[in-house]
Amino acid sequence: MSFTEKPRKSWIEENFSKRECVKFIPSSRDLHRCTPVCQVCQSLIRCCCGRLTGEHSWQESLPPASLHPGPGQDVEEDWSTELHTRASPTNAYGTVDFEDTATRVCRAKYVRVAVDSKPEVLLQLMLREWQMERPKLLLTVQGGSENFILPPKVNQAFSKGLITAALSTGAWILTDGINTGVSKYVGEAVKIFGGHDLRTRNTVGITPWGVIDNNTDLIGRDAFRPYQPLGNPLSKRACLNGFHSHFLLVDDGTLGKHGCQHGLRRKLEKHIQLQKIHPRLNQGVPVVCVVVEGGPAIVSTVLHYVSNVPPVPVFVFEGSGRAADLLAFLHKQTIDRQLDADIEEDFLIRIGDVFGIERAEATHLYTLLLQCIDHRQSITIFDSESEDQMPPDAAILTTALKGTKASAAEQLSMTLAWDRADIAQKEVLVYGQHWQVGSLEQAMLDALVMDRVSFVKLLIDNGMTMSRFLTVDRLEELYNTPQGQTHRFLHHLVEDAKQTSLPIGYHLSLIDMGLVIEYLIGGAYRSTYTRKHFRAAYSRMQEKEGRWGSSASLSKHRRGLMPTSASLQDLHFFRTAQPYKRKEQDESPERSQEITQSPSLGDASLLVSFNFNDLFVWAVLQQRQQMALFLWQHSEEALARATVACKLYRSMAVEARQSSMDDNITERFKTYSLEFGQLAVDMLDCAFRQNEQMAMKLLTSEMEAWSHFTCLQMAVSSCHRPFVSHSSTQTLLTDLWTGPLNMRKNSFWKIILSLLLPPAILVLEFKSKAEMCHVPQTHEAMLFGLDSVKSVSATEGTDQPQTDSQDAERGLSCHDKCFGPVSETVSSITVQCLSWITRLYDFYTAPVVKFWFHTMSYLAFLMLFSFVVLVKMGDQPSVQEWLVIVYILSTAMEKAREVLMSEPRKLRQKLKIWFSEYWNISDFIAILLFLAGLAMRWQADPYRTAGRITYCLDIIFWFVRVLDLLAVNQHAGPYLTMITKMTSNMFFIVVMMAIVLLSFGVSRKAILSPEEEPSWSLARDIVFQPYWMIYGEHVMMVNHVPQHPSLRHSSRQSICSSSISSWSTSSLHFLTTSTLIWLQRPTSCGSTIVIAT
Repeated sequence: MSFTEKPRKSWIEENFSKRECVKFIPSSRDLHRCTPVCQVCQSLIRCCCGRLTGEHSWQESLPPASLHPGPGQDVEEDWSTELHTRASPTNAYGTVDFEDTATRVCRAKYVRVAVDSKPEVLLQLMLREWQMERPKLLLTVQGGSENFILPPKVNQAFSKGLITAALSTGAWILTDGINTGVSKYVGEAVKIFGGHDLRTRNTVGITPWGVIDNNTDLIGRDAFRPYQPLGNPLSKRACLNGFHSHFLLVDDGTLGKHGCQHGLRRKLEKHIQLQKIHPRLNQGVPVVCVVVEGGPAIVSTVLHYVSNVPPVPVFVFEGSGRAADLLAFLHKQTIDRQLDADIEEDFLIRIGDVFGIERAEATHLYTLLLQCIDHRQSITIFDSESEDQMPPDAAILTTALKGTKASAAEQLSMTLAWDRADIAQKEVLVYGQHWQVGSLEQAMLDALVMDRVSFVKLLIDNGMTMSRFLTVDRLEELYNTPQGQTHRFLHHLVEDAKQTSLPIGYHLSLIDMGLVIEYLIGGAYRSTYTRKHFRAAYSRMQEKEGRWGSSASLSKHRRGLMPTSASLQDLHFFRTAQPYKRKEQDESPERSQEITQSPSLGDASLLVSFNFNDLFVWAVLQQRQQMALFLWQHSEEALARATVACKLYRSMAVEARQSSMDDNITERFKTYSLEFGQLAVDMLDCAFRQNEQMAMKLLTSEMEAWSHFTCLQMAVSSCHRPFVSHSSTQTLLTDLWTGPLNMRKNSFWKIILSLLLPPAILVLEFKSKAEMCHVPQTHEAMLFGLDSVKSVSATEGTDQPQTDSQDAERGLSCHDKCFGPVSETVSSITVQCLSWITRLYDFYTAPVVKFWFHTMSYLAFLMLFSFVVLVKMGDQPSVQEWLVIVYILSTAMEKAREVLMSEPRKLRQKLKIWFSEYWNISDFIAILLFLAGLAMRWQADPYRTAGRITYCLDIIFWFVRVLDLLAVNQHAGPYLTMITKMTSNMFFIVVMMAIVLLSFGVSRKAILSPEEEPSWSLARDIVFQPYWMIYGEHVMMVNHVPQHPSLRHSSRQSICSSSISSWSTSSLHFLTTSTLIWLQRPTSCGSTIVIAT
C-alpha cells in the first residue's frame, strides 16, 4: 500500500460505516407446529431485517436458543435500525467494472454508507475523493421502479432533454441507480447522448445496499470489482445500472427492502441546494425534480417537493404513464376552475384502475393530487406531442430558473454559471426588465472571468459598452484571476520583464502588464500602460483612493479611470498614406495643450479610454483563444489585432520553450499563433481583391493604439512568412523599394548610368501621383513639394488661393495634381524647371538609388582601404588613408544618429534595440577596431606596426559587410541565409571538434617537446598545429626556431607580431571555406544540399 493511498482509505473508513443486524426478531408470529427445539423450522424463519438466522453475525451476542418468547418477554417488539443494528467501518468501496458493456468501458465509483450518514461528509466524498465537478444544477429523477415502456416520442424527449441539460450546465443527475424502471431509461440516455469521460457524466445512483443482486461481490477496500448487471430474472433483487458514474449504496441493516435511501437522498439534495453554484456567485445550486411515470409513492414525493420551503420545482413528462399522466391531467383541467362532479368521479375510477387500488385509497391519492395542484406554479407539464413546445432541455432549465423565485440578477448569474446564453436571452434579458445599478457590469465581469464567450456577446448586443465597463480595477482583477498554469506563466513573464522575483501572492498591475507586452513584442514598442502620464495617474489614484485597504474601493472601482475630454477617442489609422495636411491655423494652442498634457487627476481620471483592444490583449495573455477570437471581431483594426496576437503568441511560445515548460504548452501557443496569422492573411487577401491600393495602405498605416506600429512591421517582427509573401505585401515592398521610379526592365543599368551621367535622369519614367498614393511619403518629401509650389506662386505674384488637392485615387497625373492650380499663372519654363528639380529629388531619394549609390561608394571605400593596408605605411597618413578615415568617421556619426533618433526614449532601450541587429554589432566592432588602430598608427614603432596589423584585421569586418549588400539579391540572398543558419547550427560541432583537437594537441606537444619553457606560445602550438594537420598542412614550427636559448627568445619576439594575425585569419579562412565546401558537397543522388530558408 502506497503512502499516498493511506490517507484516502483511512478517511473513507473513518467517516463511513455499514449497518449489521445484531438481534433476531421474527418477521412472523405464526410459529411452526413442531416443538420449539426444531432447528430446521427455526432456520427457515426470517428476521425483520430480511435475513435468516444463519445469515446474522453473532460476534457480540449468542444466537437465540429458541424463537418462542419466554415468560415475561414482549412478543410485540418492533425492529428498528437504531436499536437492532450495529455500525462498523465500511468494507465496500472502490471501482466497479461493468462487464456486459462491450461498446465502451463503463466503470463507476462506489461506496457502502450507513443510512444515517451526514450529507456534508457525502458531498466531501464526491468532490474531493471522487473528484467530481462542483454541481451547477441538480436533476433528481423520480419515477417507477419497475420496468415500463415509454412511448418513442416521450423517450426521445426525456433522454435528449435530460442529458443535454446536464451536459450543457454541468449538472448532477440523481437516480435510484438500479437497472429497472426510470433509472434504466436514464442509463440508456447516458449511453446514447452522454460522454465517455467518467467526470463529465456525473450520474449518481443512490441505491439500497440490501436490494442489490450479488452485493457480496462488491465487498473490498479500495477494490476493483467486476460486476455483471444482468441478474437472475427469478430474483427479487435488482442489479446496478452500468451507465451510472457513481453509486452511494445505502445500508440500513436490511436485506431485500426498498425505501431506505429516500431519507438520505432528500438530505443530500437539501445540502447540495445550499452550496454556491460558482465560487464567484452567491446563488445556490437549483434543484429540479423530473417525474417520469411512477406509482402512488411518487404523488407523495411530488407533494413533499412542492410544499418545501423554498419549494423544489417539478418537471413532469406527460404521456410517460401512471402518476405523471394523472398529475398532467389534473394540472390542465384545474387551471381556472374545479373539476365537475362527473369528471371527478371518472378521475377517481381512473386512479383505481391505474394503480389497482380500492376506492378509499383512490380517494386519498386524489386528495394528495389536489394538494400538489395547490402549488401549480412549482409544477411544469411537458407535452412532447405538442408542436409549439420548446426543446426539452430548455424547458427543464427554464423550470429550474423560474422555480427559484430569484431576482433578475440572480437568474442571470444562474444562466451564466450554466453557460446557457439562449435561456438568458429568452427568459432574463427581456424588454421591461428592471436592473439594479452595476448588476450588468458585474455580470460582464463574471462572464469574462468564467470565459463565457456567448454571454459576453449577449451583453454587448444588449448595450454594454467597453468604454464604460472597463476600469483599472476591473482590468487588474481580470489579470489576477487564478487560473492555474496560465496564471503561473503570466507571473514568469512579469519576472522576466522586470528582471526580478515576485513574492508569493503578488498582485499584478497594469504597469506590469505593459512591461510584459513590451517584452513580448520587443523593438521600440511602447505600451499605453507604461507611458509617463499613465504611471503618474495610476500612482496618484492609488494614493488618493487607498485601493488595497479601503472598504469603499468597490464603489470607486465602478467609476474607474475614464477620460474627461470628449475629443479623446480611439484614433484608428492616425497616420496614413494620405497627402500631408498642415494643422488648421485657427486651432488654438490651449486646445492642443489640453490634448497633449496630462490631466489634473483631481477626479482620478486617465488620458486613456479602455476598449476592446485592452480586453483582446488580456484574452491573448490569458490564453483564452475563443474569447480572443470573439473580441478580435469587434471594433476596428482587425488586421492589426490579428498580427499583434500572432506576435504575442509566437513570443510566448519562445518563452515557454526557453523556460523548459511542457511541450504541449509551446505547441498550443504555436497553434494559436498560426490561427491568428491565417486570419491576417485571409483579411489581407480579401482586402486586396476588393481594393488593391487600400489594402496596401492598411499595411503601412501607423496604428495609434499599437504604439504607431504598422501591420507590416508587426508581421515582419513575428516572422509571419505567409503574410510577408502575400501579393499585396510584395507589391508594396516593390513600390517602396523603387520609389517614384517606373522601371520594370534593366533597372540595374539604368540606375548606374543615371548615377554616372546625371542628365540621363531626365529621360527616366516616373510614376504618377495616383500610382504613388498607397506609398507612405516622408515628411520632408511632402514639405518639399508644397514649398516648391508656394515659392513659384509667390515669384509670379499670383493671388489665387491654393485649393485642396483632389483624391489621388481618381487617377490624376503628377503634373495635373501638383501644378494644376498654378499652371494658369506661371510660365511654362518655370514649371518645366520645377518639374526637373522634382525629378532629380525623386530620383536621388528613391531607396533603390540610395542603395546603389551606397554600394558604389562602399566598394570605392573598400578599394581605398585595401590600398592603404597593402602599401607601406608612412609616418603621416596619405590622401587615400585620409579618405578612409573620413568615411569611417562619418559612418560612426551616422550610426550614432541612428541610435539617438530611434523610437525608444531611454538611451538604454535605444542601445538594446540597436545592438539586437547583427550588422550593427559588426559595424560597432569594426569602428572601434579602426579607431584603436588609428590611435596606435600615430605612435612610433612598435605601436605603429600594431596599428597597421589592427588595420589589417579591421578590413575583414568591412569586407564581410558586403554580404549585407548581397542579401537584397534574389539569387544570393537565400544562399546567405543558408550560410548564416548553417554557421549557427555548426557551433556545437565546432565545440566537439575543439575537444578532440585539444586532447590530441596537448598530448602531442607534451611528447614532442618535453623540455619546453613556460610561454604563451604553448597555447598557440597545441591548437594551431593540430588544426593544420586536419587539412594536411603538417608544419613543425619547432624546426624553424633557433636552438640557442638567447636566439630562440629574440626570434619568437620577432615572429609574434606577424604570426598571430596570420594564424588567426588563416584558421578562420579554413573553417569558413570548409563550411561552404560542405554545403555544396554532392548527395547520394547527385544533387546538392539545399537548406530551406
